[in-house]
Amino acid sequence: MGKVITIAQQKGGAGKTTLAVNLAVEFLLRGQRVALLDTDPQGSLGRWFMARREFGTEGLDFSTASAWGVSYECEKLRKTNDLIIVDTPPKVDADLRPALREADIVLIPVASSHVDLWAVDGVLDLVGREGRKALLVLNRWKSGTRLAGTVATAASAKATLAEARLASRMAYAETLGEGRGVAEGRGPAKAEIAALADEVAALLQP
Repeated sequence: MGKVITIAQQKGGAGKTTLAVNLAVEFLLRGQRVALLDTDPQGSLGRWFMARREFGTEGLDFSTASAWGVSYECEKLRKTNDLIIVDTPPKVDADLRPALREADIVLIPVASSHVDLWAVDGVLDLVGREGRKALLVLNRWKSGTRLAGTVATAASAKATLAEARLASRMAYAETLGEGRGVAEGRGPAKAEIAALADEVAALLQP
């Protein structure tokens, strides 16, 4: 049965879709069968998948669901995939709970800002109520800045913080628009995603 990774954050623009597609491509290149489940009405994940078709989607599945259809879709996708990555809308309310309930792990992207950090609390509260594991992922990281250091320290006090950090790089935006992932290129972004995937894979082990 496939494992479910839910990506959630109540603040828009935190990088949920970027995280979803890049982990999907990384695990796909590792020989896993991966399904993407888009529950965000904005549909960014679906647009990426349509662009992806130009490069081929073998081993990659895509589906959409309303908030309350997540459980049904996950049940189906688990049967034929190793991983299901769920992208959620930027809000925290009862609609998010089914996606959290299905998760084997919840990833919460946090950009280098206090606003993103403040937005984590509501997600962590719901994750805790559902008894799920959460991993905070620092995104658009600006190494060496005082703000980045402050956010990292504060984030680590709230929940488990991933050691891998995704820096603020054009490669993430460029590849997203092209239907690709940074793992298909070269450079530091490729290494960042590989390191994060290693951490996620380890946490998914029984």
